Amino acid sequence: MIMQLNEHLTFDRANMVVESVKEEGDKKSLYMKGIFIQGGVKNANERVYPVSEIETAVQTLNEQITEGYSVLGEVDHPDDLKINLDRVSHMIQNMWMDGSNGFGKLKILPTAMGQLVTVMLVSGVKLGVSSRGSGNVNELDGRVSEFEIVTVDIVAQPSAPKAFPKAIYEGAMNMKYGHKLMGLSKEATQDPRVQKYLKEEVVKLIKDLKLK
Repeated sequence: MIMQLNEHLTFDRANMVVESVKEEGDKKSLYMKGIFIQGGVKNANERVYPVSEIETAVQTLNEQITEGYSVLGEVDHPDDLKINLDRVSHMIQNMWMDGSNGFGKLKILPTAMGQLVTVMLVSGVKLGVSSRGSGNVNELDGRVSEFEIVTVDIVAQPSAPKAFPKAIYEGAMNMKYGHKLMGLSKEATQDPRVQKYLKEEVVKLIKDLKLK
């Protein structure tokens, strides 16, 4: 039976690299590049993704991108495979195979959630990635078949090894003036003063979620 499959990789385990690239004028964009999904090994969820399944899924995703489809990702995992535009933080640029793993590159977008991610990355927070897709799982050996990647999301990585990963979105909305913070993040690309204030507020969020 086809089911939703989410696989989390920490910043370090994904060998994640954060790049700042100068684009038009003085504008800079942030990119995250690293392993998006591991193949051929039993993961923390007791599932095994055969390399052939990942190769097919990566090829299909790249074909979608080549055909002009925007593969958007969110902050944190929703409970389904739908993309919630109010939580979009980035766009998948491309994916490729390197050995048994599926690597990828994503671009942080100037959305409300994208601004929060940008401030966290610039502040040194190690954010992880989590593939979101669907497939069949063999109950006997955990092997995945008919695997499809819908997107790759950005997730929080707590500093304590046994700590439960707190949701960035949930944490922000539960903060005092959290809704105001989300509104400010939409304006941060235009006003340096708003950017400064946003950074101060996000630093408070970082400490609250114990992400650093």
